[in-house]
Order: sequence, then structure tokens, then C-alpha cells
Amino acid sequence: MLDLRTVTVMRYILPLREGGSLPALAEADDDFKYVLKFRGAGHGVKMLISELLGGKITEALGLKIPELVFVNLDVDFGRTEADEEIQDLLKFSEGLNLGLHYLSGSITYDPGVKVDPLLASKIVWLDAFITNIDRTFRNTNLLMWHKELWVIDNGASFYFHHSWQNFDAAAKTPFKYVKDHVLLPKAKMLDEADQFAHEVLNDKLFREIVNLIPEAWLHWDDADETPDEIREIYFQFLKTRLENSQIFVNEAKNARG
Repeated sequence: MLDLRTVTVMRYILPLREGGSLPALAEADDDFKYVLKFRGAGHGVKMLISELLGGKITEALGLKIPELVFVNLDVDFGRTEADEEIQDLLKFSEGLNLGLHYLSGSITYDPGVKVDPLLASKIVWLDAFITNIDRTFRNTNLLMWHKELWVIDNGASFYFHHSWQNFDAAAKTPFKYVKDHVLLPKAKMLDEADQFAHEVLNDKLFREIVNLIPEAWLHWDDADETPDEIREIYFQFLKTRLENSQIFVNEAKNARG
């Protein structure tokens, strides 16, 4: 399902002090809990865009990922927060943020646990495709929930958008960081994963996914492009990267060897 629901935060529960983005556990007006990613943190809206695009591509590939939702944060929400760092984060995150459904009782994936080779290959393919540098032995960003492997945290993807230049060349990079991927040793079916991805990903899907990016996330100080032009660049990146997937698939196969 490509559409995202929109919820409003009702209760800030606790910060999840992981990395520099300072996500939080929060409860929304639908009575569900979410891991909330803030536009006022670290890399700001670009991190949210990475989460959104990466998450919807993860879904399209049939991989398990918690439901993504747009999250409204009210202007007055952070004023009663005692921690000044968190208060500032909430103040700078007023408006539309992103949340992932909280998987209560889940545990961090242990790299020693056996994983189906095709599943491992699909996740390695995904991360090479979206250029996600952060699914390593040190920080797996994978959860086990109800005996299934779930993908979380795609915020370190699409790193080309931090320099915001030479998009075509960025789409054709081999992604050397794949050598550090936690599932690479188990990814014995990369060609099959590549074939599968080409069967399910296409221009129409990419267009629908980039059109999900909210207008409010596309007014950048470091870019001259309009919101529609920024969406078009993301679309062209995805289209070109898929057309040239053999470049990063070969890199992954060589890293395994």
C-alpha cells in the first residue's frame, strides 16, 4: 500500500538514544505507539526522505518493515519537556514528521542467526540499491519479531542528496560499502534477488513513491530546484540505478568472494 496514514502525536514517551538522530517512542491519536523520526534532527528532512523512499521500496520488494506513517507534531507539544535538548528537537520538528509502527517485544537481529539466502540477498540488494551505509555488524538495523526478520531504519540511504550534485554519476556507483553489510556472508543468491527486483520495480512505482514526498520536506536551503524538480531527480536516480543494477550486484559478489 503506497498511501501513508497521518497521525498526531499525543504523548512523548521516551527518547531512543541511537546515533545522532535522537528518535523517540511516542503514542499517537490512533492509540498506537511509533518510533518517531524528527525533521529537526541531524540531517533533517533529507533523513525523513531516505526513510520514506527506502521504506516504500522495502515494501515493494516484499520485505518486512513496520508501517510508515506521517506524524503531525503540534506547535505546543514540546513546551513541557524538561530536557532542553529534547525540547529544542521538538520545537524544530513542528509540523510533519515520520513514524514507524513500534514492534513491541522485538529483539535486535543477532548476526549468528541463520537467514534464508534469498532473503539475505534481497536485503543486501535493497541496501546497495538505495545506498544504505548503515546495516552493518556494528549496527544491524534489523529486528526479529514473531520469528521473522524485519527491516528498520533506512535513514542513512541516498547519501548523494547531501552533496546534491552529479546525480547521474551517483546512480551508477558500485556502492563499495556493501562489503560491510551484516548479511553479505549469507547473500548467496544475488543474481536471483536482482532478477526479482527487476520484476517488481518499475518507473510507475518509482513515480508513485517519489510523489509521496511531502511538499513541506522539499524546500531546501542548499538547492535551487523546486519541489517538483527535486522529486524528478529522485525519480531519475531510482530509474537509472535500477537500469544499472549489475554494477552494484557485481560489487557485492566480488565483496563476498
